[in-house]
Amino acid sequence: MPNTPETVIQLSHITKEFPGVLANDDVSLEIHRGEVFALVGENGAGKSTLMNIIYGIYPPTDGEVFVRGKKMEEYSPKNAIANGIGMVHQHFMLVPSFTVAQNIVMSREPRRAGIFFDNRRAEEITRELVKEYGLAVDPSARVEDISVGVQQRVEILKALYRGADILILDEPTAVLTPQETDELFAVIRRIISEKHMTVILITHKLGEVMAISDRVGIMRHGRLVSLAETKNITEREIASEMVGRPVLFDELERTGTPGDVMISVEDLHVRDNRGLTAVNGVSLEARSGEVVGIAAIEGNGQSELLEAITGMRECVSGSVRIHGTEAVGMTPGQIRALGLAHVPDDRLATGVDAVADVADNLITGRQHSKEFKGFAGHLRRSTIERWASEVYQRFDIRGAGLHGAVGSMSGGNMQKVVVAREFSYDTPALVISNPSRGIDIGATEFIHEAIMEKRNNGCAILLSSADLDEIFRLSDRIITMYEGEITGHFKAGEITKEEIGYYMTGSRRKEADKVDAS
Repeated sequence: MPNTPETVIQLSHITKEFPGVLANDDVSLEIHRGEVFALVGENGAGKSTLMNIIYGIYPPTDGEVFVRGKKMEEYSPKNAIANGIGMVHQHFMLVPSFTVAQNIVMSREPRRAGIFFDNRRAEEITRELVKEYGLAVDPSARVEDISVGVQQRVEILKALYRGADILILDEPTAVLTPQETDELFAVIRRIISEKHMTVILITHKLGEVMAISDRVGIMRHGRLVSLAETKNITEREIASEMVGRPVLFDELERTGTPGDVMISVEDLHVRDNRGLTAVNGVSLEARSGEVVGIAAIEGNGQSELLEAITGMRECVSGSVRIHGTEAVGMTPGQIRALGLAHVPDDRLATGVDAVADVADNLITGRQHSKEFKGFAGHLRRSTIERWASEVYQRFDIRGAGLHGAVGSMSGGNMQKVVVAREFSYDTPALVISNPSRGIDIGATEFIHEAIMEKRNNGCAILLSSADLDEIFRLSDRIITMYEGEITGHFKAGEITKEEIGYYMTGSRRKEADKVDAS
């Protein structure tokens, strides 16, 4: 008879309610020692809430959690850590000015004479952990000076130092290059095989679920709707279970050929919020009827580049032309009038007015047009509502209704409001930043199809995304950036996801020759 796997985490009828929200609905689940368990679901499906209960951040409203057969009585991260549970959050919780070693031993610092912090011993501990788990870090490096991939290793080592043998990783590859992802997965495989640890992986990336997990749990509307061995389920089946309907993600149809240059950037220099150079001599073009993707690890100047193009950030020097007209020095409104629409990186901060209703958000930027202005400058509410209702339905926006506050909507529907507004402008050029960040598979599928429709209708699209799958799926050409400079320029199909990581880290460079888009 086959060996019965050892259960290290048992969730028994877990329900978690917040005011007006049922986040988890009667979830029962067992997680075994020595496995990689992937938990997937749309945004709002309840997967993060469930993991936060295991880690002690929230107590359940109803139900019980057992760790190695013992009922959890106290819900707190301190108690979870004492029970061998560690969690690495998507947004790292490190002190930037401290060294790697100081971050790892924080709250369990080695002391000399029981009083003084022993930095030498802290670095020795870090080196011992590096040797044991194969996660290479420099103990003396300051966290603010290391890459996000290395910061993640520090977070993992910090959890391991505290004795974790059940490790929860929340979207661990969101900011990693393919090489860093491969390295992380190699470490996971090592600690599973050599240490018989358990890893719980929360992720949106289904290819990674297939590559690394042993079992997968699928959540929808707060419930666990499916549980399977990964080898017995396909990526498409997982996606369909997540959204409750077939999800295709087939090859997107591309029609037409690139035409005139609509976005032109020449030798652009831009500073970041600290006054340091963020964009250093960047030149690029986007033509009508093509998508130009920017692939870069976060913090390498791509955000400042797009902000400068759209007028949200001042340029130090260089040129930005929209449809042949110089845009440097113009306001965002003036640049929009040249024919540039913009889906910004942070939908809450710069994409929507969270307090205003959906209809008003959908006309933002065109509220002064003759179409919506009546006598004495008053808005024509009936005209606005008819137009907004048509857009609302066409872009399959759900949740608040036309008169509900945008801030009450889910992230995916809030993003659809931004996309619907910007895509409804009949503009020859479009700048998009992280269109599917934080949204579920169904919304991502819809937005990708909308982007391709704009491209096929002759729009020039400049796309920046931290998701390489998205870049490769949508782009006709790909530009790589590192430390504010272009390191590579490729036609679609000219480079693999594995190879592109070298250009995203600056270890390889290819002259950014003008690619003949025709």
